[in-house]
Amino acid sequence: MEIYKAIVPWLSWLHKGGPAILLRRFQRMQQPRPWPRPWPRSWWVVILMATLLVGILSSWPLLREPVLAVGTIAEQDYRAPRAAQVIDQAALKARRSDLGLRTVVHVIDAQQNQLLAEDLNQRLGELRRSVAMGDLAVTPIELSEAELEHQRQLSEEDRLLWEENIRQVQQGMLIQGLVASLSEKSLREAALYQLSDLSEQQQQVGAKLLVRSLLGQTNLRTDPVLTSSLTEKLLNQNAEMIEVKARDLIVSRGEEITSRQFDVLDHFGFVPRQVQLAEWAWRFSEAALGSWLVVQVARRWHPRLQPRHGLVLPITMALVQGMKLWLKIAVSPLALLVPATFLLAEGMGAAPALGWLAVASSLWPFPIDNVGLLRVLVAVIMATVAALVSSYQRSRGQRLQTATLLTLGALLLQMLVFWLAEQTGLSVGFLSSGESVGEGLLMGGILLLGFNLAPVLEDACGLLSRSRLLELADLQRPLLRRLSKEAPGTFEHTLMICGLAEEGARTIEADVDLVRTGSLYHDIGKLHRPQWFIENQNDGYNPHEELDDPWFSAKVLQAHVDEGLRMARRARLPQAVCDFIPEHQGTMRMEYFWHAAQKQNPGAKEKDFRYRGPAPRSRETGIHMLADGCEAALRSLSPHVSEAKAQATVRSIVDSRIHDGQLDQSGLSHGELELVVNAFVRVWKRMRHHRIPYPIAPQDIITR
Repeated sequence: MEIYKAIVPWLSWLHKGGPAILLRRFQRMQQPRPWPRPWPRSWWVVILMATLLVGILSSWPLLREPVLAVGTIAEQDYRAPRAAQVIDQAALKARRSDLGLRTVVHVIDAQQNQLLAEDLNQRLGELRRSVAMGDLAVTPIELSEAELEHQRQLSEEDRLLWEENIRQVQQGMLIQGLVASLSEKSLREAALYQLSDLSEQQQQVGAKLLVRSLLGQTNLRTDPVLTSSLTEKLLNQNAEMIEVKARDLIVSRGEEITSRQFDVLDHFGFVPRQVQLAEWAWRFSEAALGSWLVVQVARRWHPRLQPRHGLVLPITMALVQGMKLWLKIAVSPLALLVPATFLLAEGMGAAPALGWLAVASSLWPFPIDNVGLLRVLVAVIMATVAALVSSYQRSRGQRLQTATLLTLGALLLQMLVFWLAEQTGLSVGFLSSGESVGEGLLMGGILLLGFNLAPVLEDACGLLSRSRLLELADLQRPLLRRLSKEAPGTFEHTLMICGLAEEGARTIEADVDLVRTGSLYHDIGKLHRPQWFIENQNDGYNPHEELDDPWFSAKVLQAHVDEGLRMARRARLPQAVCDFIPEHQGTMRMEYFWHAAQKQNPGAKEKDFRYRGPAPRSRETGIHMLADGCEAALRSLSPHVSEAKAQATVRSIVDSRIHDGQLDQSGLSHGELELVVNAFVRVWKRMRHHRIPYPIAPQDIITR
């Protein structure tokens, strides 16, 4: 019975055509992508230099790796050429670590002395005012009746002399050094001893003031220079020396070299630093070629990728490799791999980020820095999750939630791996559990810092995240507000195209957010001369008819592309959004003015009536070109036109773009174009729906 219950869902999935659905998804993934845009040779040189830098940083430790090392086997007998005393470096390191915790040199902090003196002066002033005004509720110290009466009877001269004595006593106590942990009783006794020349009442009040101002305070600070000097002095006085006589056998052939033997060998110059060319060349080639392949994968995955975007990948890799060299064994895989992968996925997509992660994790220096394999595995798992969820981040708030969840997930996974390692007896260089928690929190902090700096990085590197696209699609942005006010017809035309293009992009699983944002900005160039475009001519006046010059009219149409690019660059729009401005017209011919020019001059040149392009170079701009061409045709159809007629209209426009070669570089397959045609017709069906005519009440009934 249990087996039957487990099989039923699978049978239902098969009955509903599950395998066919998976096959269609697989075929959609195999659709051809447009070839990447060519990059200038100068940029390739810069990227090559960046990949070489990655190779150098990754293989740098092998350039200084000693031939002999602790734990290796001696290939021959080594004898001391002369007598010597050699410092035991291992013992010295252990003693330095021990002394570093216990040896501290303190000096008097003059600035803190000044602050404590000012505090005492303030308390003396408050006491003077309280006694003079008779307001005993705000006195800085508690006074007995006898002490209060004595304070009232003090003359001005005696009070000044008494206050000066208290200040001198405080200075004497501070010169000797004040420790914050000194008890109140000890402070009081020291103050009373210093004030022994005064009357009993003056002693008690003065001691109370000094205790109140000095209790829990310190005027000592650590001097790192003196501390280091004292530590080195103690080390030199008590350094453990290894006595070696001439011709003594240091290590025999076939023996494992200990740390003491290594110190003696190094002292006599038996440990030359030799470049291991074979291992170094392998490591260098692996790192440089890996970072180069990551750039190529990113280009193939994103044909619109710009050179500076590709440069971000090896530069990030170089920074991570540099941090490994700097921090060495203290380096945290979580803190380096997860934030970098997430930010790259935000700006370039999951595939380039996962490729970068694969190379960065494979270059982790396992034997060099003894970093545990399981720690790197935990970081790779969390970074993979971060890259996969990045495509669902649509706001800054979701980024914050993701950072929190990733931090918690990393902590739990670290704890689980620690527990499993302890249960199985594994030891792969793990940190303590407390440091593991700190590692997860450090990762979360770097993630939050990276998210806050993401807008700056996006502007500097030209990357385009999902949240940035959604921000640009806000209709309250300055350019879109201008378009709605100065060219309302163009704005309405833009919104209609957005509906068509979004539905088409959603149908073939293209980037819907990019299509929406690019569609909103594709015609901003019409703000330059809005009255020259028919959708903004409300009074029926058409300047093209009055001009009757097809060549000049063609220049006006081309100008709306050129001006749109200028406006977009002034507004610092991302390049992926700017591409919609020239590519939505591609290199199409301006049919109306071309035919008008042929009537006036049969020898007119066709190139004068074609947009300068380029033609669409991505699926998103290709969909937008089709939506721009079909919008007017679909809106002009009668509501009573059949669906087949609307579909034929859309298909004829699509076919004309194909025959004109406008979609050759877009990467849109014939199957995807058919899906886009059906999507446009669905939008048209929603546009032409009928409203129920509501009865209108007579005017006299309304006015009653």
